[in-house]
Amino acid sequence: MAGNFWKSSHYEQWILDKQDLYRQRGDDLKVLTEDEYHKVMILFMDMIKEIASNSLLNCRMQMIATACTYFRRFYARRSLKDVSPFLMAPTCLILASKVDEHGNMSQNKLSQALTLVYKKVNFPVNEHNIIRTAMEAEFYLLEIMDCSLLVYHPYRTLLQLCQELRDMKLGEVTELINDSWRVTNDSYRTDAILMYCPHQIAIACMMLATIINNKEDMMRPFFAELVVDWDAVFEVIQLINASYKLFKQVELIPANEKAIAKLLEKIPKPSAITLAPPPQKNLDSTLNMLMH
Repeated sequence: MAGNFWKSSHYEQWILDKQDLYRQRGDDLKVLTEDEYHKVMILFMDMIKEIASNSLLNCRMQMIATACTYFRRFYARRSLKDVSPFLMAPTCLILASKVDEHGNMSQNKLSQALTLVYKKVNFPVNEHNIIRTAMEAEFYLLEIMDCSLLVYHPYRTLLQLCQELRDMKLGEVTELINDSWRVTNDSYRTDAILMYCPHQIAIACMMLATIINNKEDMMRPFFAELVVDWDAVFEVIQLINASYKLFKQVELIPANEKAIAKLLEKIPKPSAITLAPPPQKNLDSTLNMLMH
């Protein structure tokens, strides 16, 4: 695993220009408005989180964040009509569980968790079919990501920032730190992980938590010591704030059922395709080759 973010595939291949990102979405944006596209991404980020957080699977947040990043990387390169996001969501979870060494993910437990979540949006799940196809779709996901499996998350930087904040002893910071972690988790509902470096995202999330807790005056000396591209940080804050407004419209609650159904109906539908794995190879051996 690369120890230096600036020399990693994440930095070299997966920090994308906004214009290129929107150009890749051209086909989808002929069908969906920009807000609708973001709502689709938010909806599936939350479904991935809810599937993985189910007590049947009980996945760690970092693994969930990796799955969300893979999902976003795939659709940064491909249209929603190429592969259904209902298929890509479990595919990303299966791959992330192997890359982040979560352990062997039980297909039966994943099927059960998937069914519980997809029922909330009235998606008819053929459990065995979707899991079997997801296992095959991993190879397509690997190909589209150019086997770039490494993800640098904002959590490492945030952990360092939280420790430095405690050491400065500026005042009571427990709630601010808790909210910083929560906002960082929420940042995966945005394009931030595709467009900005993890340290920029972490600082933006702590700044937003500072505003939420009305601690701006207390935190001013802390932020004054940081050397960072502040324009990028403020852009991340704007992305997260915008996502909160859209999230309210697609949150998985009964009040949003009709709005979610209408949104899902508009998603470009994939053609009937069969995904087949490369001959004489299985995913585990491929991963072993890529990771070592």
